Amino acid sequence: MPDNLVALVTGANQGIGLQIAKDLAAYGFTVLVGARHLQNGEKAAQSIDGDGRAIQLDVTDQASIDSAADRVRDELGRLDVLVNNAGIAHAGKRGRSLAEIIRTGRASVASLDEVRAVFETNVFGVIAVTQAMLPLLRKAPAGRIVNVSSGRASLTLASDPSESRRREMFGVTYSSSKAALNAITVAFALDLEASGIKVNAAAPGFTVTAMNDFEGRHTVEEAAREPVRLALLGPDGPTGTFSDESGPIPW
Repeated sequence: MPDNLVALVTGANQGIGLQIAKDLAAYGFTVLVGARHLQNGEKAAQSIDGDGRAIQLDVTDQASIDSAADRVRDELGRLDVLVNNAGIAHAGKRGRSLAEIIRTGRASVASLDEVRAVFETNVFGVIAVTQAMLPLLRKAPAGRIVNVSSGRASLTLASDPSESRRREMFGVTYSSSKAALNAITVAFALDLEASGIKVNAAAPGFTVTAMNDFEGRHTVEEAAREPVRLALLGPDGPTGTFSDESGPIPW
């Protein structure tokens, strides 16, 4: 068994995921930096002050997921924290503006192929990775799973006539995929409650990252705070919740 706690962060070669990895390493974790391309993960791991290790992990490729789980088991023996951070806002060309992403995600015009591609990463990838890592999480004394969601996933707020901006941004690609992720969070939380493994969803806020063409209000340092807080929950902490740094978000 490892001396340090072990965390795996998917999509951690840049942006919020990399900052989460850095923050967990600062708490003494051995952090596995998940990246689709190993060289990108290795570069990111070198920027971590602490025990950061790159691991090849494509959340849309079952063979890649299984290989990553095998490596964690063989090298470290257990997993204390899983942060399902990997996600995409769209499946179109790089550099699309946020306005274009919102426009093409509207229910009446969205490409079904793009919807499927976004759900493949943001929803099915989370189920696949979580299921593969569960045997390792069960070996930890207090397993924690954090799903990186979005405030745009709130059905309650999107249905509120006073929330005009949220209503404008809610579509069938990104927002709907994160709403589905929230449902999955609750499902895993209920299923694992008796085991003591806590499963929660964190909204990092509108953050300056490549996902939204570097539009946003929050820094990655600010965005990482809530996922890291949930990763560090003690035995009395909640499970099956959806929150940001300000507190609970309505489903």
